[in-house]
Amino acid sequence: MTTFQRIRSVLAGLLMILLALLLFLDPEDNFALVAVILSLSLSFRGLRTLFFYFTMARHMVGGKAMLYVGIIILDAGLLTSSMLNTSQLYVMLYLLGIHAFSGAIDILRGLESKRLAAGSWHLKVAHGVVNIAIAVISVIFIRSPATLAYLYALGLFSSALIRIVTAFRKTAVVYIP
Repeated sequence: MTTFQRIRSVLAGLLMILLALLLFLDPEDNFALVAVILSLSLSFRGLRTLFFYFTMARHMVGGKAMLYVGIIILDAGLLTSSMLNTSQLYVMLYLLGIHAFSGAIDILRGLESKRLAAGSWHLKVAHGVVNIAIAVISVIFIRSPATLAYLYALGLFSSALIRIVTAFRKTAVVYIP
């Protein structure tokens, strides 16, 4: 990770912490903000993945998978933005699904890192467990938008901490003599 990438990662983590604090202050009115943040972040991530595909990944082995991932993420962001005026229950279920899926992926990545004897597998598994716990608690409190805003803020805060810790972690450099 370059110095610029580290700075960008820390600034993004601090912005995420600021948004989490904003959600903690007024969860009732900020539920729409949660949906907007989710929509924008998925849309921008999809566009960024598609940009990466068209500039670089189409020439790589397995690059077509980046095209599919970019389209799916962009569609998820556009679907979220179209659901802003619908029932809050749909947005809550969508948020729950994202946390559950993200948690499962993080746990699987952490276990793969453990199998490959990488040092950062604890952090990945812990983040995955937090995401799955948020999804399970969201099922229990599905009718309370304030509680779900708190849970989303908690997930945002944990993701921000992981991002900041990862930015300060020393990266391995492979030297080829």
